[in-house]
Amino acid sequence: MKISGVDIRPGNILEYEGGIWKVAKIQHTQPGKGGAYMQVEMKNLQDGRKTNVRFRSADTIERVRLDTKDFQYLYAEGDMLVFMDTETYEQINLPADLLGDAAAFLEDGMQVLLELWEEKPISVQLPEQVEATIVEADAVVKGQTASSSYKPAVLENGVRVMVPPHIESGTRIVVDVYERTYVGKAS
Repeated sequence: MKISGVDIRPGNILEYEGGIWKVAKIQHTQPGKGGAYMQVEMKNLQDGRKTNVRFRSADTIERVRLDTKDFQYLYAEGDMLVFMDTETYEQINLPADLLGDAAAFLEDGMQVLLELWEEKPISVQLPEQVEATIVEADAVVKGQTASSSYKPAVLENGVRVMVPPHIESGTRIVVDVYERTYVGKAS
């Protein structure tokens, strides 16, 4: 399926220059002159190479359709992660770098989606958003207004996110796994 260059998201699997690539990071840029473009950092899933490519909004790229299976994360074993097929209860070991930065949000028992290409696991999709507890939040600076001011906070898994000034240590929040951004307070 062809998608526009500006519709690329982290975690997408793309066919580019004869290889299968996983999108690690994106940055949408709209310069003063010229058209908008998406700066995309990708990793080749066959040989591990990384590349940085610029896609204009008019460019189209092939998004690869993968077979998907439901798995459950069990535990980490060194630099390998152990997952269990929820239908057959078969366990598989996958390298932690397959998840990239999102691996920090893995929790025991978490349901994930394993993506397979030609029966080989190439990607693990976590839920888009997870709940986490803040263990450390900076104090609010006197005089800061509530309008669009954020402060740094550290989650229980060690990830740093920017949160509104009213959020304190011990608060449960919802975090976007791939963007690493604050979404809202957990209900």
